[in-house]
Amino acid sequence: MSLTDGMNYAPKGKPNPVCEPGEFVIAAVGLDHGHINGMCNGLTEAGATVKWVFDPDPAKVDGFLKAYPTARAARSEQEVLQDPEVRLVAGAKITSERAALGVRVMEHGKDYFTDKAPLTTLEQLAQAKQTVEKTGKKYAVYYSERLHVESAVFAGQLIDDGAIGRVIQVIGTGPHQLRAENRPDWFFKKEQYGGILCDIGSHQIEQFLYYTGAKDATIAHSKVGNYAHPQYPELEDFGDATLIGDNGATGYFRVDWFTPDGLGMWGDGRTFILGTKGYIELRKYIDIARDEGNQVYLVNQEGTYRIPVKGKVGYPYFGQLILDCLNGTENAMTQEHAFKAAELCVIAEREAIRIQGGTS
Repeated sequence: MSLTDGMNYAPKGKPNPVCEPGEFVIAAVGLDHGHINGMCNGLTEAGATVKWVFDPDPAKVDGFLKAYPTARAARSEQEVLQDPEVRLVAGAKITSERAALGVRVMEHGKDYFTDKAPLTTLEQLAQAKQTVEKTGKKYAVYYSERLHVESAVFAGQLIDDGAIGRVIQVIGTGPHQLRAENRPDWFFKKEQYGGILCDIGSHQIEQFLYYTGAKDATIAHSKVGNYAHPQYPELEDFGDATLIGDNGATGYFRVDWFTPDGLGMWGDGRTFILGTKGYIELRKYIDIARDEGNQVYLVNQEGTYRIPVKGKVGYPYFGQLILDCLNGTENAMTQEHAFKAAELCVIAEREAIRIQGGTS
């Protein structure tokens, strides 16, 4: 895994199976985004067995088979969906095609696990909700910047333990390195990737809801722009938004494609969480000019702390998701939460002010 290639960011943790071998069989359908590897890493480390992979691109399938030798190349999507052994289908298709795949998966009696953003329109959201209600299956979402980052997981544990009191504000920064030469054509087409607030902004909105405990929020303000990439007129290289939660908490986030090559990492992701009795800063992927990532800084009534958590926390979401699918529970993430984050990022994008003065 290249540290400068965010599209193929696929963390590996320690095996921590929650089921017996062969008890939870999964398949991968749609390899358009490299996050499929992170999704399958997390699931297999938690005990899942990959049986099938399908994608129209043979090169992508070959690469997947090398990473997951238990998998077989399916001849079609239907071959996967009609296999009664498959419990869950993981997919990382083009963003605008993810909801339609999810509907097909759930209508075949299987749970669905999609890369973020899970959809690009409110019409797709309505269809996904209807299918969940009709089938009783899950439409799970890989919000990796919280679920697959140990510092982000640990922050949630600190908040649950009351380390900073009630959370009243979350500020998130999600800078990414563009590396345009490695990106597929669909990445630069607004209708297909959904816009920057829908795409990488989905991470930030999900974290706001999770850390504050808000069930809903309003988008007070949002804006997007293309400052420096006129050769890609539909690309948004900058976006930000301000949110107000239904519990009174507020949030602000900024996402962009301006990480400089000199960082040596695809993005210096940070999260600042303010509570009534303290605050937390997460330096997720790198602590610039100092240390590796997964550094948690905590300040509260008892003192100030720097807590390195790499290799110490793990990624509990994936095991919880498997058990939820097996037992019909909702411990990993509620369906309401997954859909609400998706809804808000679509609204933030739809209502955004288009910044003039850059190239757009």
